[in-house]
Amino acid sequence: MIRALLALLAACVAAPLAALDCRDLKHDGNTYTVCEVDTATEELRLFLNDSEGDLLGQFSAVNAELEQDGMRLGFAMNAGMYHANRAPVGHYLENGVEQMRVIPNAGPGNFGLLPNGVFCIADKSAQVYETLAFIDSNPTCRFATQSGPMLVINGALHPRFLPDSTSRYIRNGVGTSADGKRAVFAISKNSVTFHEFGRLFRDALKTPNALYFDGNISRIYAPQINRNDIGFALGPIVGVVEPDKD
Repeated sequence: MIRALLALLAACVAAPLAALDCRDLKHDGNTYTVCEVDTATEELRLFLNDSEGDLLGQFSAVNAELEQDGMRLGFAMNAGMYHANRAPVGHYLENGVEQMRVIPNAGPGNFGLLPNGVFCIADKSAQVYETLAFIDSNPTCRFATQSGPMLVINGALHPRFLPDSTSRYIRNGVGTSADGKRAVFAISKNSVTFHEFGRLFRDALKTPNALYFDGNISRIYAPQINRNDIGFALGPIVGVVEPDKD
């Protein structure tokens, strides 16, 4: 009885989950870095070009741009496929301004492996939509980026994913809760298949819809766990923006 009361007391006084929480986790023999965002309290944005219209491309460049307004990144990762000039392959919306239209049809590469999807950031919520559902529902987004393929669609893995696939890459993506109040970003620390990556979002992260961002070039900025990946310039970048406390 006393032990049960002590356990109940500990649960009551336990600190709530942070609004931005980055951590490593293992699932089905693979290791991932995961950043979970409370979209009701954290500010999510997409970044492509600076105030002069030049490509940002790096997490450090985004931070330099934000510093002008006394802000900084709390977390960031690449957020969708892009052409050689870093222009988005699919739909891209930034601060309500459309820079690239929605691409509904199939095409070459992973982006064209239908169904693909759109990550939509609204005020105090975020959702992953399958592309045709996005077109039909026409949600109001402040920011949006299209990528593909979908990893999880209404609780089911993408129908083209093979359990015995031999195609393995470092991969990253995002999943959202049904109510849109939780966005979970993940990047693998070792090479994984699409099937393994989809199962992470479906089974471990419990997100009914999840979208693949990219592979091989995937990078993350997570100062909570002292991670700041560097490499070639990126296209779209997603990040949590917070006040600069330094």
